[in-house]
Amino acid sequence: MALIKSISGIRGTIGGKPGEGLSPIDVVTFAAAYGAWLKKQGHSSNSIVLGRDARISGSMVSSLVANTLIGLGWDVLDIGLSTTPTVELAVPWTQAAGGIIITASHNPAQWNALKLLNHAGEFISDADGKALLELAEKQDFTFAPVEQLGKISTDDSFLTQHIDHVLGLPWVDQASIAKANFRVLVDAVNSTGGIVVPELLQALGVNQVDVIFGDPTGHFAHNPEPLPENLTAMIEKMKVGSYDLGIVVDPDVDRLCFISEDGTPFGEEYTLVAVAEYVLSKQAGNTVSNLSSTRALKDVTVAGGGTYFAAAVGEVNVVNQMKAQQAIIGGEGNGGVIFPESHYGRDALVGIGLFLSHLAQKGIKISELRATYPSYVMSKNKIELSADLNVDLILATVADKFKHEQVNTIDGVKIDFADRWVHLRKSNTEPIIRIYSEAPSESEANELAQEIMQVIQEIAQK
Repeated sequence: MALIKSISGIRGTIGGKPGEGLSPIDVVTFAAAYGAWLKKQGHSSNSIVLGRDARISGSMVSSLVANTLIGLGWDVLDIGLSTTPTVELAVPWTQAAGGIIITASHNPAQWNALKLLNHAGEFISDADGKALLELAEKQDFTFAPVEQLGKISTDDSFLTQHIDHVLGLPWVDQASIAKANFRVLVDAVNSTGGIVVPELLQALGVNQVDVIFGDPTGHFAHNPEPLPENLTAMIEKMKVGSYDLGIVVDPDVDRLCFISEDGTPFGEEYTLVAVAEYVLSKQAGNTVSNLSSTRALKDVTVAGGGTYFAAAVGEVNVVNQMKAQQAIIGGEGNGGVIFPESHYGRDALVGIGLFLSHLAQKGIKISELRATYPSYVMSKNKIELSADLNVDLILATVADKFKHEQVNTIDGVKIDFADRWVHLRKSNTEPIIRIYSEAPSESEANELAQEIMQVIQEIAQK
C-alpha cells in the first residue's frame, strides 16, 4: 500500500488501513481540507467542478469527494467521465471557485489521486498546497449544519464543449486536416480518451479512425504510461496496417505521443517540439519546458526566431515560467503540450489539433517530419548514496566543478555542454540523486551519465 501527500494533491493505492493506502477516510480528510482551504480564499462562487478518468475506483472516490464537499456547504458540479484538461477548462467556464480531478494520471489501475485546481482552473501553488496539507494534518475544517448543505448537479456536455473549443483555436486548420484524409489508429488505454479522442478526430475531418483499448472500463490493457515499451500492441498494428499515424494518450488525456506510419515511435519528447515549431511558424515568441526536457525545443525555438527558457520540473513551475516570459507555447518532455491561447494546462486534445494541422500543412509523412528535427537521445539513471551524506553539498560541489560550463541550479544542478546536457536532482524521500542526460547518441548519453556518476562518487568519498 502507498499513500503520498504532496502540495499538488493526494495519491495512493486503493485499499489498506487509513494512512497506509488511499482509503475512504484519507479521501474524505483531504477533500475536506481542500474545501476548507477554498472557503478561506473568499470567492464569490459556491461551486466546485468535479471530474474523473475511467479507472476502476473513480466512481467510489468521486462520490466520497462530492459528498464531503456538499457536507462543507459547497455546491458540486459533477461532469463525470472527463479529462484533466476538460476540468481545467470547465472551472473558469462555469466561474467556479475551484475544481478536483479524480485521476492518478499515468499510474497503474490500483492507484488513484485527487488533483486540485484553483479558480483559474490551474493547479494550486506551492504555498497553497502547504497550507492545505496543514489543514488536513490538523483536521481543521467544520462541516455545515443540515440547512446549509450543498447540492450536487451533473452535466456531461463538457467533453463536447472541449472539442468545440479546440476547433476554434488559432491555427487549428480543420480544412487542411480534412483534405489530408488521414488514417489514424488510437490507443486510449481503456480510459476517457476512448470517448473524446475519436470524437475530436471526426470533428477535425478525419474519416478513418480505428481505436484499440477504447472502452472506458478502467481495466488498463497495458501499463498506462505512454512509453514505447508499453505500446507493443499499437506498434505492431501500425507496422501491418495502412495508417498514416498513431495517437496515444494517457488515462486523463493530458499526455500525448505519436507513432509513425511504419510503427516507429515519434518520441514523446518530440510531441512538444513539433507543436512548438508549428506555433512558432505562425507567430514569433518564446517557449518554455522543464530542465529535463529535450534540447530540441531550444533548437526549433531559436530557428523560429524565439527565445527558449527552462523551468524547474513540475507543471506548475513550467506554467509560472511561461507566464513570466510570455511564452506562446510550452510544456514538458513527457508529451505535455501547454498552449496559452487555450489554457495553462497540459492538453492532449489541443496538442492533437495543432500537430495534425502541422502535418497536414507540411504534406509529408510523420516519419519525414520527425527526420527534420535534431536527433537527441536521453538516458535516465540514479546513484544511491549513504544516508549520512549531505546531498545538497554534493550537488553544490558538482556545480562548482563545472562552473566553466552553463550551470543552472533552480532545480538540482543542470550542466549544459556544447551538444549535450546532464541534470541532477535529489530525491526528497531517500539518499538518491537522479541523473538525466541527453546527447546525440545513446552511447554518448550513457557515457555522460557515467562520467557524472564517477564525479559524484569521488566527491562522496572525500
